[in-house]
Amino acid sequence: MKNLAVFASGAGTNAEAIIRYFDKHASVSVSLVVTNNPASPVIAMAHRHRIISAIISNKFLQDAPRMGALLQSQSVDFIALAGFLQRIPEWMVRQYSERMVNIHPALLPRFGGKGMYGIHVHKAVLEAGEKETGITIHLVNEQYDEGKIIEQHKIPIAPDDTPDTLSAKVRELEHRHYPPAIEALMLRV
Repeated sequence: MKNLAVFASGAGTNAEAIIRYFDKHASVSVSLVVTNNPASPVIAMAHRHRIISAIISNKFLQDAPRMGALLQSQSVDFIALAGFLQRIPEWMVRQYSERMVNIHPALLPRFGGKGMYGIHVHKAVLEAGEKETGITIHLVNEQYDEGKIIEQHKIPIAPDDTPDTLSAKVRELEHRHYPPAIEALMLRV
């Protein structure tokens, strides 16, 4: 059995899609949910699914011995970022090289980088007059949204789309494609 940690900061819809996908999976178990937001619904979600959760500060995240011990305590083999809004420290990127994945709500390399998350991305896509958008699933490296691209999935932008309607369409893509992409990555390492 391989153990997955899910890191999330916000509402946790992708975290929930991941947890549901791997519930009773033969080879992968979500063993830890990590958040930096004490008000995030992912804590209650983890508890409902009997998954250990941790609320961490940025200082704790940067502390390699302590954060490393947390990950080791749950035998974490792989990390999936699901709307986690803290920069991953270099020590963790190195330790989980090729075993840490992120999802971005746009077609990278456009509309990525610091501050480009959630509704900010959808506003930028619409303001740029793009005809399509989508999701990018990529490995995590030391730079925001610059790791090796694993998959991209596209959808057309309708003339009447707003940041909110685009967000809903992109979220549906995320929920459909992210968990199986994580599974494929985990089963190959």
